Amino acid sequence: MNILNIDDSTREFIRDHRVARLATADGEGRLAVIPFCYAFDGESFYSSIDEKPKSVGQRGLKRVRNIEANPLVALVIDDYSEDWSNLAYVLVSGVASIILPGGKEGEHAQAVALLRGKYPQYASMAIDERMIIKITPTRIKRWGASRAESLRPR
Repeated sequence: MNILNIDDSTREFIRDHRVARLATADGEGRLAVIPFCYAFDGESFYSSIDEKPKSVGQRGLKRVRNIEANPLVALVIDDYSEDWSNLAYVLVSGVASIILPGGKEGEHAQAVALLRGKYPQYASMAIDERMIIKITPTRIKRWGASRAESLRPR
């Protein structure tokens, strides 16, 4: 069920893009923004704490610490072009949580399947044994300089 009533062109824009930017804030409001690979099932966004090199463990990552302290997050999925009539973005405001392997109703396994379906790189990573970030949108806003053209996936 799509609780946000996202139209088809916005859903395609979200689905067809490969990376977003995730904004989190710690308990004191200090912001952090990182690139964010995601999968979207029509209701929630999922991202794995994958095996790319990191200087700290999963729980020590700034994004995880921030989500645990302040679950309000934002995602930006965008197109940039030197022709500014082609600019477009989708801004997602939401509530994030951490899903652990073996969690409720197989949600972690479903998220892993979605992520592996979108990113072949995950096939060789043990993301089924790692945390997943889940973002439940509370608002989705889209904008395009030339809405009819710029929100078509490229």
